[in-house]
Amino acid sequence: MGTIEEKALAEPGIVVRHCHTLEEFESCLEIERTVWAAADIDLVPLPIFVVMAHTGGQILGAFDGSRMVGFTLAFPAHQNGQLLLHSHMTAVVEGYRDKGVGRLLKFFQREDALSRGIDLVEWTFDPLELKNAYFNLERLGAVVREFLPNAYGITTSPLHAGMPTDRLMAQWWLRSRRVEERVAATTTQKRRSSRLERIAVPRNIGELKDSNAEEAIRVQASVRRQFLEWLGRGYIVTGIEMSEAAGTYLLEPTDEVKDL
Repeated sequence: MGTIEEKALAEPGIVVRHCHTLEEFESCLEIERTVWAAADIDLVPLPIFVVMAHTGGQILGAFDGSRMVGFTLAFPAHQNGQLLLHSHMTAVVEGYRDKGVGRLLKFFQREDALSRGIDLVEWTFDPLELKNAYFNLERLGAVVREFLPNAYGITTSPLHAGMPTDRLMAQWWLRSRRVEERVAATTTQKRRSSRLERIAVPRNIGELKDSNAEEAIRVQASVRRQFLEWLGRGYIVTGIEMSEAAGTYLLEPTDEVKDL
């Protein structure tokens, strides 16, 4: 089956489609520079966008008229005998965030992957970034089995605040019941395991990065230890609960998670 080329989705005026031209790839690169504000050494360069578009990856753009307002870059991958996509980067420009553009990009990514017989998309995210975590786990229905300590090393991006780039690996099983429910917006209340474990991250972690770097590092190290322990015991991150004080990751034993 071929790829899906273009689709206007629920957000009024926004069209998501594949990118094919150097001009479109340059727009992706400009958004990348704006969002991450990193030195060139830490940016995905233009030739990689070109290569991915020609070797089975995805370069997806979200457009408001002729203006690109967001993009997704995904690499083709093969693990344990399975073809998948590694979605390395998704970004949305200021003024279009919190308006569903990221969701449109991911749902288009899902449709395109399924049209090619791909059932799994993976990507990494910072466990301290609770907004992203909620989007990945609750809005998209991803789960997590793997923690990558300092995955990308110390980068020049101010978003990373000079801290180790600890990452969780999201697994998005595109045909799973939990994902199909999110796509259909019919998520039902889930009964949690009696052996449920929790890992809490304070919601003021962003302020700590700016005002008390030593405390932010301490929080990060504690979160790292907990994830390594429980994922090492065979638990899976299946959700997150948000309160005024914290975002609390919910982890369940693999043998009790039935809807993957």
